[in-house]
Amino acid sequence: MNKISHEQERFLSRLRRHRMIVRTARVLILVLFLVLWEVCANTGIIDSFIFSSPSRIALCFYEMVVDRSIFLHIGITLYETIVSFLLVTLFSILVAVLLWCSRKLSEILEPYLVVLNSLPKSALAPLLIVWLGATPTTIIVAGMSVAIFGSIMNLYTSFATVDQEKIKLIYTLHGTRRHALFKVVLPSSVPAVISNMKVNIGLCLVGVVIGEFLAARNGLGYLIIYSSQVFKMNWLLMSIVLLCIMAMVLYAVIGVVEKLYDRKV
Repeated sequence: MNKISHEQERFLSRLRRHRMIVRTARVLILVLFLVLWEVCANTGIIDSFIFSSPSRIALCFYEMVVDRSIFLHIGITLYETIVSFLLVTLFSILVAVLLWCSRKLSEILEPYLVVLNSLPKSALAPLLIVWLGATPTTIIVAGMSVAIFGSIMNLYTSFATVDQEKIKLIYTLHGTRRHALFKVVLPSSVPAVISNMKVNIGLCLVGVVIGEFLAARNGLGYLIIYSSQVFKMNWLLMSIVLLCIMAMVLYAVIGVVEKLYDRKV
């Protein structure tokens, strides 16, 4: 075994210390925020009816865990987010490949993709309800609409900027466009696909929540709208906290996939 030099040991020690400081600071900031929130709510500095408090949110969550109602809302939102995310990933890769295979088609569709990507997706939600009805399908499509156009553009850009020398080498060895796609373009674009997935998982969650605002009878988005209408602020803030935790967990899962890929490479 190779011995670690003194300088390498010092570098690793500084790196571990840096990571520890960052993690500790993150935890302290969160704890400080929650403590200040709780103190301000209990002392009347802020209106606890409007702003609630961490303890009330925790109690509300516990009560909904006991009656099992919260699991239905979390499960539905999670299911719709994952389905819309998988469909966005699949369709964006397929369409990006199609655009890469036909430069003429990409030039024709580019302005439409730019316009559709710039369109506020919340404006599409009422139209989707008229077309598809107030169903889970509508919510999944709403989740897809937020991410899919930008994802297609980003992946096509990644495909188009792959090292051209490698593609020329494929053609020099009498390879076809299919060989170039599967041997060079797609393998070289895996990091871009994973990076896109990390962005899309959050966008799909946003789209699903927008859809649940308008077309759901269950889910965290529905719970937010309902609780705001009946002034149950504990429910509303609890739902927002759960959405934040869900987004962090989903992002972390994609991060694990990225690490596994990096290890194989």
